[in-house]
Amino acid sequence: MANQLVTSLPAEFGLTEGRDTPHVVIIGAGLVGLSTAWFLQEYGVEVTVLDRSGVAAGSSWGNAGWLTPGLSAPLNEPSVLKFGMESLVDPSSPMYVQPRMDPTLARFMMGFAARCTAGQWTKALKQYVPINLTALDAFDEMADGGVKEKTRDTDFIAAWVNPEHGDALVNELTLFADAGLEVGFRELDNADFAKEAPLLAPSIQRAVHITKQRFIEPGNYTESVAESVKARGGKVIIGAQARHIHHGPKGVSVEVDSGEPISGDAVVIATGAWLPELAQRYGVKKIVQAGRGYSFSVGVTEPSLRPVPTPYYFPRERVACTPIGERFRIAGTMEFDHVDAPLRRSRVDALEKSARPLMEHLDYTDKRDEWVGGRPVCVDSKPLIGATRVPRVFVNGGHGMWGISLGPASGKLLAKQIVEGVVPSELKPFNPTR
Repeated sequence: MANQLVTSLPAEFGLTEGRDTPHVVIIGAGLVGLSTAWFLQEYGVEVTVLDRSGVAAGSSWGNAGWLTPGLSAPLNEPSVLKFGMESLVDPSSPMYVQPRMDPTLARFMMGFAARCTAGQWTKALKQYVPINLTALDAFDEMADGGVKEKTRDTDFIAAWVNPEHGDALVNELTLFADAGLEVGFRELDNADFAKEAPLLAPSIQRAVHITKQRFIEPGNYTESVAESVKARGGKVIIGAQARHIHHGPKGVSVEVDSGEPISGDAVVIATGAWLPELAQRYGVKKIVQAGRGYSFSVGVTEPSLRPVPTPYYFPRERVACTPIGERFRIAGTMEFDHVDAPLRRSRVDALEKSARPLMEHLDYTDKRDEWVGGRPVCVDSKPLIGATRVPRVFVNGGHGMWGISLGPASGKLLAKQIVEGVVPSELKPFNPTR
């Protein structure tokens, strides 16, 4: 497919008068938007990517960077409700709602809670499997096509203080396998902890070894995709805040707050947690809220463990830990607040407090790279990928915690839909106007 030149598009899409090559404008330079641009280029489409702040400036930079189709499940799992309303307003809780008068947030929380049933979660899980199956292949295609930053294929360790708490994840992994997603896992004997998971603290009583997953350093990887897009003739314009999209039979024009409007044959809105600002007017009515994640990095005190070879996951505490060079990134929490709210020191402290009892050999006096990013969480825990109610206007967002893992697959499938005019089967559950 690489460099296949498109000379015609579906009738409802059509080339702007006077153009020989189609041109698509992508709003958002996170991994989702840049992947969409990259795969459109595979069809020979010209692309321009706009972003108000910078490449990976939203939720793409400081997250855990996990490429985990074996863990990419809907967020509306029934156990979320077990936290109770008291925990949701506790600033030290892994899942926290910043108190404020916001009718949209209230509707989101009620709608999300109503979907936290076993039946709804299982249905959504089955809808995730087809796109999960394509996730890692999309990264491989990008590597073959010139993206220089590599993914790391390694094992993951999931662990619990209370052994019974591990049953939920093991059941989830089994359901994934039953639904057709290949994921390997095995229980670790306590005697194997020191050898296979040397960072685990003595308090850990159960651990599971998960295979066939990968991870990246997300900021560097997203930058690498941007460089590849530019090397293949695309434009990436930073400092361009999209204010309005004008659309008609002769194409689209994106009005920005500085400079001339950017014209094209179609536009993709891929602005993460800011997606509703532009997408709502085009029939995308599902509520999207910023589920803000926090992270920081620490040093590793034991030289023989540097670099740490294996990511660690503590599902009960909602803590994910990833090797980043010689350091170890600790990420987690889900804070529902305004996407542009400043980093809250109490949430960084809560993340550290959760992580400290779980791992050894980490130097918390050497804490750096404190970060907060607003992950776009859709009220029904499913992304919004596809055409809007207005011709030529598409969206790609709402992936929640899985924008890194599923970003390239989403971009590949949406590029196919834009160029060929047919909705891929993997995207049908994620119709943004559902």
